[in-house]
Amino acid sequence: MSAGDGGNLAASELEPSAAVTDPREFARPENIHKVLTNLRAKDPVRWVEPESFDPFWLITKHADILEVEKNADVFRNGDRSTVLVARDMLDAIGAKFNSPHLTHSVVNMDGSDHRAYRMLTQAWFMPGNLKKLSDRIRVIARDHVDRMMDRGGMCDFVEDIALNYPLRVVMEILGVPENDEGMMLALTQQLFGARDPEKSRDAGAMSDPSTALNVFNAVLGDFYAYFDQLTEMRRKDPRDDVATVIANAKIDGKPIAKREANSYYVLVATAGHDTTSASTAGALWGLAEAPDQLARLKADPSLIPGLVEEAIRWTTPVKHFMRTAVQDYELRGKKIRAGDWLMLSYMSANRDEELFDAPFEFQIDRKPNKQLAFGFGPHVCLGQHLARLEMKILFEELLPRLETVELAGQPKWTQSAFISGPKTLPINFTAA
Repeated sequence: MSAGDGGNLAASELEPSAAVTDPREFARPENIHKVLTNLRAKDPVRWVEPESFDPFWLITKHADILEVEKNADVFRNGDRSTVLVARDMLDAIGAKFNSPHLTHSVVNMDGSDHRAYRMLTQAWFMPGNLKKLSDRIRVIARDHVDRMMDRGGMCDFVEDIALNYPLRVVMEILGVPENDEGMMLALTQQLFGARDPEKSRDAGAMSDPSTALNVFNAVLGDFYAYFDQLTEMRRKDPRDDVATVIANAKIDGKPIAKREANSYYVLVATAGHDTTSASTAGALWGLAEAPDQLARLKADPSLIPGLVEEAIRWTTPVKHFMRTAVQDYELRGKKIRAGDWLMLSYMSANRDEELFDAPFEFQIDRKPNKQLAFGFGPHVCLGQHLARLEMKILFEELLPRLETVELAGQPKWTQSAFISGPKTLPINFTAA
């Protein structure tokens, strides 16, 4: 497929450190994939020293990332940033928050703290509870398919469907009214797409760490102001939603602090839909380029879960997470020292030739499909079951009403080294 292979740049022309640190490269991922393919073959545990960043180990093999994720006591989340951040920005964050993290959520907690905070909402996102929500999710899916059919055979699937459908589902679960969804979407894009000129609140400010931090703080400040009000409302009037859980949460018998509460809200309100939007768009992109697979799905809807899993693998919205070694460890013959930083490249793991035959092909019947897009171990994605269910239901509703689909232009990817997915997906389609 064009978004994961091809391109004009030889792997040797793009250094590994530049490939994985420059947000602009993620808008043309075929070049990064060439570098990562070369590293998997020749140097899968690579020490890199990028300009303007602290050095780190670049981990590109599926098996090695699994090993790191399984050893969460050795490779921790809280000690340093869990996302790749330039050195000057890290210094600015540390000076302001006395912490390497902009927020304090389960993503950057370890051990008993991580378990306690994760358990606050985990039941909401487990399959048993999601079954109770499936009828409502189907209504939302059907409404969005109706909107697509009303477009007259042409739309941007990202803007018109993929962004808004998971957003509506997650906001209902969280407890955010529908008329506030536009603000939530804009703030999410400004946070995750801060270095994309088309998404950022102030792209010009991102070149300087102090002004860039001001941009992030302004976006988070808008989130926090909204969720402070929501907390007050849910304490006075509890409801059956995740906001009520967070607003009234206690750890060791004490209410959680405002920073932890707001960080939790932001995590659910952003990651809860943005990554699913990306994978949903990736699924239709794959089908637009493979009409034979669309025909197979229409003839045999039991293949839809395979489509979902392959779209998640192929898109891999979360490109990396960082870990910090707290003791010496040997990985593939390389000596990782206590204090070393590691980048887990999920986009590389999900193209690992040892696990996936023809890894750059989009195959709805790929078996097994041990994709790592949700991570593994104690920090595995909290919303993975919801994401799969949302995508499954949407395509159950869409495919019977879709006869053909094709690209109506070249799709674009978000310019971000952390979370990147299809930013535009222009399509022509005919209704069944």
